Amino acid sequence: RSDPSSFCIISRLKIIKTDISLDGTKKVLFELEDGNRIESVLIPEKNHFTACISSQVGCAMGCKFCLTARQGFIRNLKSSEIINQVIQIRELLDQPEKLTNIVFMGMGEPLANFEAVKKAVNNIISPDALNFSRRRVTLSTCGLVPEIERLGKDLPINLAVSLNAGDDKTRNMLMPINKKYPLKKLIDTLKNFPLHKGRRITFEYILIRDINDRLSDATNLARLLKNIRAKINLIPFNRYDGSPFEEPDEKRILAFQDELIRKNYTVTIRKSKGADISAACGQLITGP
Repeated sequence: RSDPSSFCIISRLKIIKTDISLDGTKKVLFELEDGNRIESVLIPEKNHFTACISSQVGCAMGCKFCLTARQGFIRNLKSSEIINQVIQIRELLDQPEKLTNIVFMGMGEPLANFEAVKKAVNNIISPDALNFSRRRVTLSTCGLVPEIERLGKDLPINLAVSLNAGDDKTRNMLMPINKKYPLKKLIDTLKNFPLHKGRRITFEYILIRDINDRLSDATNLARLLKNIRAKINLIPFNRYDGSPFEEPDEKRILAFQDELIRKNYTVTIRKSKGADISAACGQLITGP
C-alpha cells in the first residue's frame, strides 16, 4: 500500500484520548478543527484489524437503540476528515498493513453525507492513495432509499443495512426513517441493488428483549428477505446508561438464529467488541 506521507495531507485530526478495551479494541476520540469531536474504533480480528469510522458529527436519524442519536445532528464530516480517521487509526498499529477492513459504522448516517463519503471512499480504494480493496470496505445505512440507488451506481463497495425488524410497526418504533421509507420500498430497492459475483447484502439486526426477539420476528425477517442475496448479523443490544432496552438472554438469541438457519439463511451472532469502553455498536457519543 502507498505510504500515507507520499500524498498531501493538508490537516490532521487532534487525538484527545485513546481508550483500550480488555479485548484489545481501541476507541479514539478525535477533535476537529472547529472543536467538534468524533469517535473512531480500531477492532482486532483474528489475523487483521478493522477500522470503524464516522461520517458525521452526531446523527439525525433518531434510532431509539443508538446512543449517537441522543447527541443529535451537528454537521457532516468533510472527506478529508473521513480519510484522516483511516490514516491516523492505521498509525496506531505496529504493522499498518494489518489494517485491511474499513466499515462506515461509526457516528452518523453515511448516505446522508453522500458526496463527502463518496470522495473519501474513492481515495480509500484508489491505488494512488490508500489502496484498500473495495471488497474490504463496507457502508452501513439505516435505509435511505434514493441514496442506496446512487450507491449502487457510483461506488463498488459492500452494503450493510441496519434493519432491526421484519415488520413496519416495530421498525417505525425503533427507526423513524422507516416512516419515510417503509420496508416494502426499502426491500424493493435492495432487490435491484447491483451485487458482484459471490457478494451479498449484510442485514444487521440488533436483538432487543421483548421488542424484536421472538420467533415470530425471525419468521417475519425470513419472509421479508426472501429472494435477496443476504447474510444476517444478529447483534445483541449493547446497554448504555438511560436506555430502556435490554439484551435478550442467550437461549432466545440462539433460538432466533436457529429459526433463520432453518430457513436457509447465513446467520452470524456478533458480540460487539469494546463494550467495556463504550466502543460497541450503538455506544458512540461525544456530546453531553
